[in-house]
Amino acid sequence: MLRILQALRGTQDILPDNIYKWNHVESVIKELCALYGYSEIRTPMFEDTKLFLRGIGDTTDVVAKEMYTFEDRGGRSITLRPENTAAVVRSYLEHKLYGDQQVHKLFYIGSMFRYDRPQAGRYREFHQFGVEVLGASSPAADAEVINLAYTLFKTLGLKELELHINSIGDYKCRPIYRQKLIEFFEEKEDQLCDDCQARLHKNPLRILDCKEDSCRRASAGAPKITDYLCDECEKKFEAVKRYLAALEIPYLVDSRLVRGLDYYTNTAFEIQYPPLGAQSAICGGGRYDGLVEDVGGPSTPGIGFAVGLERLLLALEMQKLIPEPANRKKVYIVTLGEDAVVEGIKIQQHLRDKGVIAEIDLQDRSIKGQMKQAGKNNAEYTVIIGANEMEKKEAAVKNMENGKQQDIPFLKVSDFITGSSRQ
Repeated sequence: MLRILQALRGTQDILPDNIYKWNHVESVIKELCALYGYSEIRTPMFEDTKLFLRGIGDTTDVVAKEMYTFEDRGGRSITLRPENTAAVVRSYLEHKLYGDQQVHKLFYIGSMFRYDRPQAGRYREFHQFGVEVLGASSPAADAEVINLAYTLFKTLGLKELELHINSIGDYKCRPIYRQKLIEFFEEKEDQLCDDCQARLHKNPLRILDCKEDSCRRASAGAPKITDYLCDECEKKFEAVKRYLAALEIPYLVDSRLVRGLDYYTNTAFEIQYPPLGAQSAICGGGRYDGLVEDVGGPSTPGIGFAVGLERLLLALEMQKLIPEPANRKKVYIVTLGEDAVVEGIKIQQHLRDKGVIAEIDLQDRSIKGQMKQAGKNNAEYTVIIGANEMEKKEAAVKNMENGKQQDIPFLKVSDFITGSSRQ
């Protein structure tokens, strides 16, 4: 007997019984993005590997350990997208959207791929919602992006939210801080995990973000980036905090928050939902003013965030915040004989034209079997067409709730069920 193949580890099937949860979240996302003036963009699921090497940086865990990279039949190195910001920037450049000198506010929803250890809310194929604002340098853009994310979670009903923010400087002031970190951690190198020892001289900021207990202990008392910001970066950070206060969004300045990708500059932020425990981060983002240049474009400011939808759904399910699908009128059509099927199909289409969910037997079951299926379908009405009904050209329409049954002419069944013929 052949073994039944299963979905690969770290992937999942989203079955019909659960898809309504995804549709609910995505509909709220799209409605909110429209309100904020964001337009949807869709990029390919795979890109030239060089895009991610340039954009994300080869010292990050994503590039070093987690990317799904392969050679296609043409000998090209291809990578399934591990994140979407670099892909959106590539599209922005390829289609010369920068040529109109406007701010472009974009959002996306789609699959990402990382070879990671699967756990609650984390998969190797996972789904993200994200926004990217390209061409806006004002700290007001930072506040708007944070506000959009925060408003999304509030709209969905989450209440125990924590916004963590930080500034990680820019290419002028960060090198000074980077050197201070190297000097600090060189004295504790033997306390660092193997990954952080490798990061020490390449990307020391990532040590602050390491979740290993030994590294967290070693980083206690580490220099804070906010103590080394240049005047311009400090001024921008103060403006962001002022705008957040005006929006009445509470925040915590978190000196350990550095984000995991190389392209971030200045504002970095994360929204956490503590009831999720160790995997409490449900949104992360920040400013990336150098990314467009890194992938070959003109100097263009940018800021955005990404939300892992699996983890967001986990939070919503914990709090029972996903509404059940709206009830719509359901009808099941029971037929006996080929001529009855013809009339049943006509009635089915009339009902569907009026927005009624109408099903008809497709398995040539007995009347008893069809009535049983009507019950399983939670039909409000059953339309029965047998030999007697064909002779009278009237269907027996049964109200499944009270058991009342009436004979209704074929052409008036849809009006009767939808109530349009009632006084």
